[in-house]
Amino acid sequence: MRKLAKSRVRAAAATAVTVALSCTALAAMPAPAGAAAAADGLVVQYRTSASGATADQSEPWLKVRNNGTAAVQLSDVKVRYYFKADSASASYRFACSWAVKGCANITGTFGTLANPTATADRYLEIAFTPGAGTLAPGADTGDMQLRFHQSNWQPLGQSDDYSFGRDRATYGDWPRITAHVGGTTAWGEAPGGNDPDDPTDPTDPPTDPAEGPTLFDDFNYSGHSDPKIAANGWNVRANSGGPGVPGANWVPENVTFASQSGNSVMNLETSTAGTAASTEQTEILTRSMKFRNGTYAARVKFSDAPRSGPDGDRLVQTFFTINDLKAPMADDYAEYDFEYLPNGGWGEPANILYTTSWETYRPDPWEAVNQHSEARQSYAGWHDLVVTIDNNAITYYVDGQHFGTHGAAYLPERPMSINFNQWLIDLEGQSSTTPRSYDQQVDYVLHVKDQVLSPAQVGALVSGYRAAGTTFEDTVPAT
Repeated sequence: MRKLAKSRVRAAAATAVTVALSCTALAAMPAPAGAAAAADGLVVQYRTSASGATADQSEPWLKVRNNGTAAVQLSDVKVRYYFKADSASASYRFACSWAVKGCANITGTFGTLANPTATADRYLEIAFTPGAGTLAPGADTGDMQLRFHQSNWQPLGQSDDYSFGRDRATYGDWPRITAHVGGTTAWGEAPGGNDPDDPTDPTDPPTDPAEGPTLFDDFNYSGHSDPKIAANGWNVRANSGGPGVPGANWVPENVTFASQSGNSVMNLETSTAGTAASTEQTEILTRSMKFRNGTYAARVKFSDAPRSGPDGDRLVQTFFTINDLKAPMADDYAEYDFEYLPNGGWGEPANILYTTSWETYRPDPWEAVNQHSEARQSYAGWHDLVVTIDNNAITYYVDGQHFGTHGAAYLPERPMSINFNQWLIDLEGQSSTTPRSYDQQVDYVLHVKDQVLSPAQVGALVSGYRAAGTTFEDTVPAT
Protein backbone atom coordinates (compact mmCIF):
# COMPACT_ATOMS: atom_id res chain seq x y z
CA MET A 1 0.00 0.00 0.00
CA ARG A 2 2.92 2.36 -0.55
CA LYS A 3 0.91 4.52 -2.92
CA LEU A 4 1.38 8.16 -3.82
CA ALA A 5 -1.26 10.75 -4.62
CA LYS A 6 -0.55 12.79 -7.74
CA SER A 7 -1.05 16.15 -6.12
CA ARG A 8 0.98 19.24 -5.46
CA VAL A 9 4.71 19.20 -4.91
CA ARG A 10 5.55 20.43 -1.46
CA ALA A 11 8.56 22.56 -0.88
CA ALA A 12 10.94 20.59 1.34
CA ALA A 13 13.73 22.45 3.05
CA ALA A 14 17.14 20.87 3.04
CA THR A 15 17.87 18.23 5.63
CA ALA A 16 21.39 18.43 6.97
CA VAL A 17 23.44 15.30 6.62
CA THR A 18 27.03 14.78 7.66
CA VAL A 19 29.12 13.52 4.78
CA ALA A 20 32.86 13.31 4.27
CA LEU A 21 33.57 14.77 0.83
CA SER A 22 36.89 14.80 -0.93
CA CYS A 23 37.88 18.10 -2.48
CA THR A 24 39.80 16.38 -5.27
CA ALA A 25 37.78 16.03 -8.46
CA LEU A 26 38.35 13.22 -10.93
CA ALA A 27 40.02 14.17 -14.16
CA ALA A 28 37.47 15.17 -16.78
CA MET A 29 36.49 12.40 -19.16
CA PRO A 30 36.51 13.18 -22.87
CA ALA A 31 33.03 14.11 -24.04
CA PRO A 32 31.53 11.51 -26.38
CA ALA A 33 30.56 12.39 -29.92
CA GLY A 34 27.64 14.78 -30.00
CA ALA A 35 28.27 16.14 -26.52
CA ALA A 36 28.88 19.82 -25.92
CA ALA A 37 32.46 20.63 -25.11
CA ALA A 38 32.98 21.63 -21.50
CA ALA A 39 34.40 25.01 -22.44
CA ASP A 40 31.32 25.88 -24.46
CA GLY A 41 28.64 25.69 -21.79
CA LEU A 42 27.23 23.51 -19.02
CA VAL A 43 29.05 20.58 -17.43
CA VAL A 44 27.54 17.94 -15.13
CA GLN A 45 29.80 16.51 -12.44
CA TYR A 46 28.87 13.32 -10.63
CA ARG A 47 29.82 11.15 -7.71
CA THR A 48 28.03 8.43 -5.74
CA SER A 49 28.12 7.34 -2.12
CA ALA A 50 26.18 4.13 -2.93
CA SER A 51 28.67 2.25 -5.06
CA GLY A 52 27.36 -1.30 -4.71
CA ALA A 53 26.07 -3.29 -7.67
CA THR A 54 22.84 -3.49 -5.68
CA ALA A 55 21.69 -1.00 -3.08
CA ASP A 56 18.63 0.09 -1.11
CA GLN A 57 18.75 3.33 -3.05
CA SER A 58 20.78 4.94 -5.79
CA GLU A 59 22.62 8.12 -4.82
CA PRO A 60 23.57 10.30 -7.79
CA TRP A 61 25.21 13.35 -6.22
CA LEU A 62 25.53 16.11 -8.80
CA LYS A 63 26.96 19.53 -9.54
CA VAL A 64 26.09 21.61 -12.57
CA ARG A 65 28.87 23.97 -13.65
CA ASN A 66 28.68 26.88 -16.08
CA ASN A 67 31.82 26.91 -18.22
CA GLY A 68 30.28 29.33 -20.69
CA THR A 69 30.58 33.07 -20.98
CA ALA A 70 27.00 34.07 -20.07
CA ALA A 71 24.87 33.52 -16.97
CA VAL A 72 22.42 30.61 -17.09
CA GLN A 73 18.97 30.65 -15.46
CA LEU A 74 18.77 27.35 -13.59
CA SER A 75 15.00 27.12 -14.02
CA ASP A 76 15.74 26.62 -17.76
CA VAL A 77 18.03 23.65 -17.06
CA LYS A 78 17.08 19.98 -16.83
CA VAL A 79 19.48 17.17 -15.96
CA ARG A 80 18.82 13.51 -16.75
CA TYR A 81 20.24 10.42 -15.05
CA TYR A 82 19.53 7.23 -17.07
CA PHE A 83 18.97 3.78 -15.59
CA LYS A 84 17.51 0.34 -16.26
CA ALA A 85 14.28 -0.40 -14.38
CA ASP A 86 14.43 -3.38 -12.03
CA SER A 87 11.21 -4.72 -13.52
CA ALA A 88 8.64 -3.61 -16.04
CA SER A 89 6.25 -2.68 -13.24
CA ALA A 90 8.82 -1.03 -10.95
CA SER A 91 8.08 2.49 -9.73
CA TYR A 92 10.51 4.87 -8.11
CA ARG A 93 10.59 7.72 -5.62
CA PHE A 94 12.98 10.66 -5.56
CA ALA A 95 14.40 12.55 -2.57
CA CYS A 96 16.87 15.35 -2.02
CA SER A 97 18.90 14.86 1.16
CA TRP A 98 20.83 18.13 1.01
CA ALA A 99 21.74 20.77 -1.54
CA VAL A 100 23.63 24.05 -1.52
CA LYS A 101 20.82 25.55 -3.59
CA GLY A 102 18.24 24.15 -1.16
CA CYS A 103 16.19 21.00 -1.65
CA ALA A 104 13.08 23.17 -1.90
CA ASN A 105 14.48 24.48 -5.21
CA ILE A 106 15.12 21.04 -6.74
CA THR A 107 12.55 18.67 -8.21
CA GLY A 108 12.83 15.16 -9.57
CA THR A 109 10.52 13.28 -11.94
CA PHE A 110 10.79 9.93 -13.66
CA GLY A 111 10.12 9.04 -17.27
CA THR A 112 10.36 6.15 -19.74
CA LEU A 113 12.68 6.38 -22.73
CA ALA A 114 11.14 6.19 -26.18
CA ASN A 115 14.04 3.98 -27.36
CA PRO A 116 15.02 1.59 -24.55
CA THR A 117 18.54 0.17 -24.55
CA ALA A 118 20.27 -2.63 -22.66
CA THR A 119 21.38 -0.15 -19.98
CA ALA A 120 18.52 2.35 -19.84
CA ASP A 121 14.76 2.43 -20.21
CA ARG A 122 14.01 5.07 -17.55
CA TYR A 123 15.45 8.37 -16.47
CA LEU A 124 15.37 10.65 -13.45
CA GLU A 125 15.01 14.26 -14.56
CA ILE A 126 16.26 16.94 -12.18
CA ALA A 127 14.86 20.45 -12.60
CA PHE A 128 15.10 23.71 -10.69
CA THR A 129 12.58 26.24 -9.41
CA PRO A 130 13.15 29.97 -9.98
CA GLY A 131 14.38 30.11 -6.40
CA ALA A 132 17.56 28.31 -7.47
CA GLY A 133 18.67 31.51 -9.20
CA THR A 134 21.30 31.74 -11.91
CA LEU A 135 24.74 30.31 -12.56
CA ALA A 136 27.32 32.95 -13.36
CA PRO A 137 30.18 32.02 -15.72
CA GLY A 138 32.59 29.79 -13.84
CA ALA A 139 30.11 29.04 -11.02
CA ASP A 140 28.49 25.76 -10.09
CA THR A 141 25.44 24.70 -8.10
CA GLY A 142 27.45 23.15 -5.31
CA ASP A 143 26.49 19.75 -3.95
CA MET A 144 23.12 18.27 -4.79
CA GLN A 145 22.95 15.11 -2.67
CA LEU A 146 20.15 13.27 -4.43
CA ARG A 147 18.79 9.74 -4.21
CA PHE A 148 16.02 7.51 -5.47
CA HIS A 149 14.65 4.10 -4.58
CA GLN A 150 12.00 1.61 -5.56
CA SER A 151 8.68 2.63 -4.06
CA ASN A 152 8.48 -0.74 -2.26
CA TRP A 153 12.05 -0.32 -0.93
CA GLN A 154 13.22 -3.52 -2.59
CA PRO A 155 16.92 -3.51 -3.53
CA LEU A 156 17.68 -1.97 -6.88
CA GLY A 157 20.39 -3.05 -9.31
CA GLN A 158 22.86 -0.39 -10.44
CA SER A 159 25.53 -2.29 -12.35
CA ASP A 160 23.50 -2.20 -15.58
CA ASP A 161 22.51 1.47 -15.30
CA TYR A 162 23.81 3.73 -18.07
CA SER A 163 24.58 6.70 -15.82
CA PHE A 164 25.94 4.77 -12.84
CA GLY A 165 29.65 5.13 -12.12
CA ARG A 166 30.70 2.57 -9.55
CA ASP A 167 34.16 4.07 -8.98
CA ARG A 168 33.03 7.69 -8.82
CA ALA A 169 33.93 8.45 -5.20
CA THR A 170 34.74 12.11 -5.92
CA TYR A 171 33.22 14.64 -8.29
CA GLY A 172 34.26 14.59 -11.92
CA ASP A 173 32.80 15.48 -15.31
CA TRP A 174 30.38 12.73 -16.33
CA PRO A 175 28.94 12.78 -19.87
CA ARG A 176 26.67 9.81 -19.18
CA ILE A 177 24.39 12.32 -17.45
CA THR A 178 22.89 14.92 -19.77
CA ALA A 179 22.03 18.57 -19.27
CA HIS A 180 19.46 20.33 -21.43
CA VAL A 181 18.54 23.98 -21.85
CA GLY A 182 15.26 24.73 -23.60
CA GLY A 183 15.07 21.18 -24.97
CA THR A 184 18.56 21.34 -26.50
CA THR A 185 21.34 19.10 -25.22
CA ALA A 186 24.06 21.21 -23.64
CA TRP A 187 26.12 18.41 -22.10
CA GLY A 188 26.47 14.66 -22.30
CA GLU A 189 25.00 12.00 -24.52
CA ALA A 190 21.76 10.14 -23.90
CA PRO A 191 21.78 6.34 -24.34
CA GLY A 192 20.89 5.10 -27.80
CA GLY A 193 20.18 8.54 -29.21
CA ASN A 194 17.28 9.31 -26.86
CA ASP A 195 17.21 13.07 -27.35
CA PRO A 196 15.41 15.21 -24.77
CA ASP A 197 12.59 16.10 -27.20
CA ASP A 198 11.78 12.45 -27.92
CA PRO A 199 8.32 11.33 -26.72
CA THR A 200 8.43 9.95 -23.22
CA ASP A 201 5.97 8.34 -20.89
CA PRO A 202 6.04 9.70 -17.34
CA THR A 203 6.04 6.74 -14.99
CA ASP A 204 5.88 8.26 -11.54
CA PRO A 205 4.44 11.33 -9.86
CA PRO A 206 6.80 14.24 -9.33
CA THR A 207 9.46 14.65 -6.74
CA ASP A 208 7.99 14.73 -3.32
CA PRO A 209 8.22 11.50 -1.31
CA ALA A 210 5.14 12.44 0.71
CA GLU A 211 2.27 13.33 -1.58
CA GLY A 212 -0.30 11.14 0.15
CA PRO A 213 -2.83 12.27 2.76
CA THR A 214 -0.88 13.70 5.69
CA LEU A 215 -1.27 14.80 9.29
CA PHE A 216 1.30 17.31 10.55
CA ASP A 217 1.04 19.18 13.82
CA ASP A 218 3.71 21.48 15.21
CA PHE A 219 1.73 21.80 18.49
CA ASN A 220 1.49 25.55 18.18
CA TYR A 221 -1.21 26.14 20.83
CA SER A 222 -1.71 28.61 23.66
CA GLY A 223 -2.71 26.04 26.27
CA HIS A 224 -4.73 22.90 26.98
CA SER A 225 -8.02 24.78 26.52
CA ASP A 226 -7.09 26.37 23.19
CA PRO A 227 -10.11 25.68 20.92
CA LYS A 228 -7.75 24.89 18.06
CA ILE A 229 -6.74 21.66 19.82
CA ALA A 230 -10.22 20.18 19.48
CA ALA A 231 -10.70 21.77 16.05
CA ASN A 232 -7.53 20.05 14.89
CA GLY A 233 -8.80 16.68 16.09
CA TRP A 234 -7.09 16.26 19.47
CA ASN A 235 -8.46 15.39 22.89
CA VAL A 236 -6.59 16.27 26.09
CA ARG A 237 -7.56 13.48 28.43
CA ALA A 238 -9.53 14.17 31.61
CA ASN A 239 -11.39 10.89 32.14
CA SER A 240 -10.27 8.34 34.73
CA GLY A 241 -8.96 4.83 34.13
CA GLY A 242 -5.81 3.04 33.06
CA PRO A 243 -3.05 2.76 32.35
CA GLY A 244 -1.06 3.64 35.43
CA VAL A 245 -1.67 3.98 39.13
CA PRO A 246 -5.26 2.99 40.06
CA GLY A 247 -7.09 6.06 41.33
CA ALA A 248 -4.69 8.52 39.69
CA ASN A 249 -6.05 11.60 37.92
CA TRP A 250 -5.57 12.55 34.27
CA VAL A 251 -5.13 16.33 34.41
CA PRO A 252 -5.56 18.43 31.23
CA GLU A 253 -4.01 21.50 32.89
CA ASN A 254 -0.68 19.69 32.98
CA VAL A 255 -0.48 19.70 29.17
CA THR A 256 1.20 23.01 28.32
CA PHE A 257 2.85 24.69 25.33
CA ALA A 258 5.87 27.00 25.10
CA SER A 259 8.29 28.34 22.51
CA GLN A 260 11.66 26.60 22.41
CA SER A 261 14.42 27.25 19.85
CA GLY A 262 11.91 28.91 17.55
CA ASN A 263 9.37 26.06 17.67
CA SER A 264 6.31 25.53 19.83
CA VAL A 265 6.82 22.53 22.10
CA MET A 266 4.19 20.56 24.00
CA ASN A 267 4.98 19.49 27.56
CA LEU A 268 3.30 16.59 29.37
CA GLU A 269 3.83 16.87 33.12
CA THR A 270 3.23 13.91 35.41
CA SER A 271 3.56 14.31 39.17
CA THR A 272 3.03 12.48 42.45
CA ALA A 273 3.57 12.78 46.16
CA GLY A 274 3.59 9.03 46.64
CA THR A 275 -0.17 8.40 46.85
CA ALA A 276 -2.80 7.60 44.26
CA ALA A 277 -4.79 10.70 45.14
CA SER A 278 -1.76 12.93 44.59
CA THR A 279 -0.76 11.31 41.29
CA GLU A 280 -1.48 13.35 38.16
CA GLN A 281 -0.88 11.78 34.73
CA THR A 282 -1.16 13.31 31.24
CA GLU A 283 -2.28 12.21 27.79
CA ILE A 284 -3.22 13.73 24.43
CA LEU A 285 -4.73 11.66 21.63
CA THR A 286 -6.51 12.09 18.33
CA ARG A 287 -10.28 11.96 18.55
CA SER A 288 -10.49 9.95 15.35
CA MET A 289 -9.29 6.41 14.75
CA LYS A 290 -8.41 6.88 11.08
CA PHE A 291 -4.71 6.02 10.94
CA ARG A 292 -3.46 2.66 9.72
CA ASN A 293 -0.63 1.91 7.26
CA GLY A 294 2.02 4.47 6.46
CA THR A 295 4.69 6.43 8.30
CA TYR A 296 4.40 7.86 11.82
CA ALA A 297 7.01 10.21 13.25
CA ALA A 298 7.52 12.48 16.24
CA ARG A 299 10.35 14.34 17.91
CA VAL A 300 10.16 13.59 21.63
CA LYS A 301 12.25 14.62 24.63
CA PHE A 302 12.48 11.97 27.31
CA SER A 303 13.67 12.76 30.84
CA ASP A 304 15.53 10.56 33.30
CA ALA A 305 15.11 12.73 36.38
CA PRO A 306 12.24 14.73 37.87
CA ARG A 307 12.09 18.49 37.49
CA SER A 308 12.28 18.62 41.28
CA GLY A 309 12.02 16.22 44.20
CA PRO A 310 13.34 12.69 44.67
CA ASP A 311 13.94 10.43 41.66
CA GLY A 312 13.11 6.77 41.24
CA ASP A 313 9.46 6.58 40.13
CA ARG A 314 8.61 3.86 37.62
CA LEU A 315 7.55 6.15 34.82
CA VAL A 316 6.47 5.44 31.22
CA GLN A 317 6.97 8.10 28.53
CA THR A 318 5.36 7.27 25.20
CA PHE A 319 4.47 7.85 21.56
CA PHE A 320 2.08 5.25 20.16
CA THR A 321 -0.89 4.31 17.98
CA ILE A 322 -3.77 2.17 19.23
CA ASN A 323 -7.34 1.05 18.71
CA ASP A 324 -9.85 -0.39 21.16
CA LEU A 325 -9.82 -3.97 22.45
CA LYS A 326 -13.35 -5.13 21.63
CA ALA A 327 -13.01 -8.34 23.67
CA PRO A 328 -10.20 -10.21 25.45
CA MET A 329 -7.81 -11.63 22.83
CA ALA A 330 -9.76 -9.99 19.99
CA ASP A 331 -7.74 -10.49 16.82
CA ASP A 332 -8.49 -7.05 15.33
CA TYR A 333 -6.71 -5.14 18.12
CA ALA A 334 -3.61 -3.14 17.17
CA GLU A 335 -1.05 -1.07 19.07
CA TYR A 336 2.45 0.16 18.15
CA ASP A 337 4.52 1.70 20.95
CA PHE A 338 7.61 3.67 21.74
CA GLU A 339 7.82 3.38 25.55
CA TYR A 340 10.71 4.75 27.58
CA LEU A 341 11.11 3.70 31.21
CA PRO A 342 13.77 5.99 32.74
CA ASN A 343 13.80 4.15 36.07
CA GLY A 344 12.90 0.68 34.92
CA GLY A 345 9.78 -1.28 35.72
CA TRP A 346 8.06 -4.44 34.49
CA GLY A 347 10.98 -6.39 35.92
CA GLU A 348 13.67 -4.09 34.47
CA PRO A 349 16.01 -2.45 37.03
CA ALA A 350 17.05 0.66 35.03
CA ASN A 351 16.57 2.69 31.83
CA ILE A 352 15.04 0.82 28.91
CA LEU A 353 13.38 1.84 25.64
CA TYR A 354 10.84 -0.56 24.17
CA THR A 355 9.23 -0.66 20.75
CA THR A 356 6.31 -3.06 20.81
CA SER A 357 3.89 -4.30 18.15
CA TRP A 358 0.70 -5.85 19.51
CA GLU A 359 -1.59 -8.47 18.05
CA THR A 360 -3.88 -8.73 21.08
CA TYR A 361 -4.06 -9.24 24.84
CA ARG A 362 -6.26 -10.31 27.73
CA PRO A 363 -6.24 -8.07 30.81
CA ASP A 364 -7.38 -10.67 33.39
CA PRO A 365 -5.70 -13.06 33.71
CA TRP A 366 -2.96 -11.25 31.84
CA GLU A 367 -1.96 -12.70 28.49
CA ALA A 368 -0.24 -10.79 25.69
CA VAL A 369 0.57 -11.52 22.06
CA ASN A 370 3.19 -9.03 20.89
CA GLN A 371 6.71 -8.62 19.60
CA HIS A 372 9.15 -6.10 21.00
CA SER A 373 12.65 -4.72 20.60
CA GLU A 374 14.52 -2.96 23.38
CA ALA A 375 17.67 -1.07 24.29
CA ARG A 376 18.89 -0.83 27.88
CA GLN A 377 20.44 2.62 28.12
CA SER A 378 19.53 6.21 28.87
CA TYR A 379 17.52 8.04 26.23
CA ALA A 380 17.29 11.33 28.12
CA GLY A 381 17.04 14.21 25.65
CA TRP A 382 15.49 14.81 22.23
CA HIS A 383 14.96 11.88 19.86
CA ASP A 384 13.48 11.42 16.41
CA LEU A 385 11.06 8.48 16.50
CA VAL A 386 9.75 6.89 13.29
CA VAL A 387 7.64 3.79 12.74
CA THR A 388 6.52 2.58 9.32
CA ILE A 389 3.74 0.08 8.61
CA ASP A 390 3.16 -1.53 5.23
CA ASN A 391 1.65 -4.83 4.14
CA ASN A 392 4.73 -6.77 5.19
CA ALA A 393 6.17 -5.46 8.45
CA ILE A 394 6.37 -2.81 11.15
CA THR A 395 9.75 -1.06 11.29
CA TYR A 396 10.98 1.25 14.04
CA TYR A 397 13.75 3.89 13.87
CA VAL A 398 15.34 6.02 16.58
CA ASP A 399 17.44 9.01 15.52
CA GLY A 400 17.64 7.68 11.97
CA GLN A 401 18.93 4.27 13.02
CA HIS A 402 17.02 1.02 12.63
CA PHE A 403 15.74 -0.09 16.03
CA GLY A 404 13.58 -3.13 15.24
CA THR A 405 11.37 -4.83 12.65
CA HIS A 406 8.32 -6.87 13.59
CA GLY A 407 6.56 -9.39 11.39
CA ALA A 408 3.38 -9.45 9.34
CA ALA A 409 1.50 -11.29 12.11
CA TYR A 410 1.29 -7.97 13.98
CA LEU A 411 -0.06 -5.76 11.17
CA PRO A 412 -3.17 -3.71 11.97
CA GLU A 413 -6.60 -4.92 10.87
CA ARG A 414 -8.33 -1.67 11.80
CA PRO A 415 -7.40 2.03 11.94
CA MET A 416 -6.01 3.59 15.12
CA SER A 417 -5.61 6.84 17.00
CA ILE A 418 -2.29 8.64 17.61
CA ASN A 419 -1.32 9.17 21.26
CA PHE A 420 1.26 10.62 23.63
CA ASN A 421 1.11 9.99 27.36
CA GLN A 422 3.22 9.91 30.52
CA TRP A 423 2.17 7.80 33.47
CA LEU A 424 3.37 5.84 36.50
CA ILE A 425 3.37 2.04 36.44
CA ASP A 426 2.96 1.96 40.23
CA LEU A 427 4.17 3.72 43.37
CA GLU A 428 6.66 1.08 44.42
CA GLY A 429 9.73 2.59 42.80
CA GLN A 430 9.83 5.55 45.19
CA SER A 431 8.16 5.58 48.62
CA SER A 432 8.79 9.25 49.44
CA THR A 433 5.82 11.57 50.01
CA THR A 434 7.79 14.59 48.80
CA PRO A 435 6.13 16.00 45.66
CA ARG A 436 7.98 15.46 42.38
CA SER A 437 7.13 15.97 38.72
CA TYR A 438 8.47 14.66 35.43
CA ASP A 439 8.35 16.23 31.95
CA GLN A 440 7.98 14.66 28.53
CA GLN A 441 8.12 17.10 25.61
CA VAL A 442 6.91 16.76 22.01
CA ASP A 443 8.08 18.98 19.16
CA TYR A 444 5.85 17.71 16.32
CA VAL A 445 3.94 14.71 15.03
CA LEU A 446 3.65 13.51 11.43
CA HIS A 447 1.69 10.78 9.68
CA VAL A 448 1.75 10.06 5.94
CA LYS A 449 -0.93 7.61 4.91
CA ASP A 450 0.06 4.47 2.99
CA GLN A 451 3.66 5.54 2.36
CA VAL A 452 6.90 4.22 3.79
CA LEU A 453 9.32 7.13 4.25
CA SER A 454 12.88 6.97 5.45
CA PRO A 455 13.87 9.03 8.51
CA ALA A 456 15.69 11.44 6.18
CA GLN A 457 12.54 11.92 4.11
CA VAL A 458 10.61 12.60 7.30
CA GLY A 459 13.13 15.26 8.27
CA ALA A 460 12.95 16.91 4.85
CA LEU A 461 9.16 16.95 4.93
CA VAL A 462 9.02 18.51 8.40
CA SER A 463 11.61 21.10 7.36
CA GLY A 464 9.44 21.90 4.37
CA TYR A 465 6.39 22.50 6.53
CA ARG A 466 8.34 24.78 8.81
CA ALA A 467 9.98 26.67 5.97
CA ALA A 468 6.48 27.32 4.60
CA GLY A 469 5.21 28.46 8.01
CA THR A 470 2.70 25.58 8.19
CA THR A 471 1.91 24.61 11.78
CA PHE A 472 -0.96 22.20 11.09
CA GLU A 473 -2.31 20.15 8.20
CA ASP A 474 -4.66 17.16 8.18
CA THR A 475 -5.69 15.71 4.83
CA VAL A 476 -6.10 12.13 6.09
CA PRO A 477 -9.68 11.10 5.26
CA ALA A 478 -12.02 9.81 7.94
CA THR A 479 -12.63 6.09 7.72
